[in-house]
Amino acid sequence: MDVGLTFDLRDEYLAAGYGAEETAEFDQAETIDALEGALRQLGFRTDRIGHVRQLARRLVQGDRWDLVFNICEGLRGVGREAQVPALLDAYGIGYTFSDPLVMSLTLHKGMTKRVVRDAGLPTARFLVVSDGAELSGLDWGFPLFVKPVAEGTGKGITTASRVADARQLEVACRQLLARYQQPVLVEPYLPGREFTVGLWGSGAAAEVIGTLEVVLRPDADAGVYTYANKELCEERVEYRLVAPEADRAVHEAERIALAAWRGLGCRDAGRIDLRCDAHGQPQFLEANPLAGLHPSHSDLPILCTAMNIPYVRLIERIVQSALERIGLAGSSAVTGPAGRPACQAGG
Repeated sequence: MDVGLTFDLRDEYLAAGYGAEETAEFDQAETIDALEGALRQLGFRTDRIGHVRQLARRLVQGDRWDLVFNICEGLRGVGREAQVPALLDAYGIGYTFSDPLVMSLTLHKGMTKRVVRDAGLPTARFLVVSDGAELSGLDWGFPLFVKPVAEGTGKGITTASRVADARQLEVACRQLLARYQQPVLVEPYLPGREFTVGLWGSGAAAEVIGTLEVVLRPDADAGVYTYANKELCEERVEYRLVAPEADRAVHEAERIALAAWRGLGCRDAGRIDLRCDAHGQPQFLEANPLAGLHPSHSDLPILCTAMNIPYVRLIERIVQSALERIGLAGSSAVTGPAGRPACQAGG
């Protein structure tokens, strides 16, 4: 079976003059190497395609693949993560992870919270601000928290994101509006524990892998999982594996995460992030249907390592889920070395 790889290589964009923050969500070469190595270990033939424009050229030339393993983040717009899935849909080529609707929806944190709220799941109240004037009369009390509505990897989140009064709120919102050219999400600051829940599978077959608690070390930016903390996570953050059996908050976080994953229509694998309020109740923060796959730096592989799940096993489950969705699971084309199925269920 031929598997194409679509990705945004960070070094390529840096060489073209883009900045470090602009490219923060893009992948390092070692991520692509690890992913390709895992796919080949599973018996697949691989083809590095690259970003969406490179994919478009290859499609026009007539190139095709049995499956595309897509980790493209895209460069511009709230629909940037949907570009590769939409293009592959147009050509009838199956791919890993979520469809264009889910990719666009979940990148917009405000829209995502509306869907989650309508599903009856707990998420903090929020306001999507497109103009500083919309803050007039806001009487939620402080502290509040502000961040760009459609960024990932903590972009736009600093210690200034937690605001203590109306003046700080106005300044923070206007600065974010000017810098990121997109609306700003305003919500109460949640002072409790922070979790990221890993999931794999789609629909009724989806299940929780496990949960990490995000614990900031003493030399980290205090109280906020900032862009800087994420970029320097090896020094600033402890990802603590926590279990639901004896921890009510973890149990509730996993319940909410699985319901949100299914309700949003996320597929194959990813993460749901939550943070507890002052009463210890987990609140949905955001969905990550295109989670990072760096073997040692990204949260989902870090979780799998903590759960004694090898990296190749994670990739296998992702591909297995995708093949089941597109009707290729068990196909004679899906064979690895010596005729072994390239993707198998099992623990």
